[in-house]
Amino acid sequence: MIPELKRSAEQKMHKTVETLKHDYQKVRTGRAHTGLLDHIQVDYYGSMMPINQVANVTLGDARTITVQPWEKKMVPVVEKAIRDSDLGLNPAVSGDVIRVPMPALTEERRKELIKVVRHEAENARVAVRNVRRDTNEHLKKLLKEHKVSEDDERHAQTDVQKLTDRYIAEIDKVLQAKEADLLAV
Repeated sequence: MIPELKRSAEQKMHKTVETLKHDYQKVRTGRAHTGLLDHIQVDYYGSMMPINQVANVTLGDARTITVQPWEKKMVPVVEKAIRDSDLGLNPAVSGDVIRVPMPALTEERRKELIKVVRHEAENARVAVRNVRRDTNEHLKKLLKEHKVSEDDERHAQTDVQKLTDRYIAEIDKVLQAKEADLLAV
């Protein structure tokens, strides 16, 4: 009973950290990253599709993403989707290739982005603590129903606290790496 609870808590905490890393990929630094365009949807014959399902998305160089739609008539549609996205990018078409240059970030924009990533990290920490709280409540319920001993419950709570500390430290490490990435010129 207790091992399943701990395993479940660890899986939820791990998923929280993975979600944070995935969210951080969408936060734009000065460098190009093909994952930046993943969430942009394109109208493909009446249905909305992610860009990477209608075109090849590659890195032209460190500051340019190259998008090559598989069908020539999709070029203006993909270009419009990138231009209208919330990323503030200005794509340029040359033939059937769309080049998306990454504008350099200003100092002010970098500070705004750091605030955003810190907020995301705090939300992840809160999520991890919520998992700890739910697990501890479940343990107390088991103790109340006399399904586990007090010692087992106390040891399990200690283990859950160690898990919480480990995952919060991992969140802090991910945050520091992203801040360093944002501040790099």
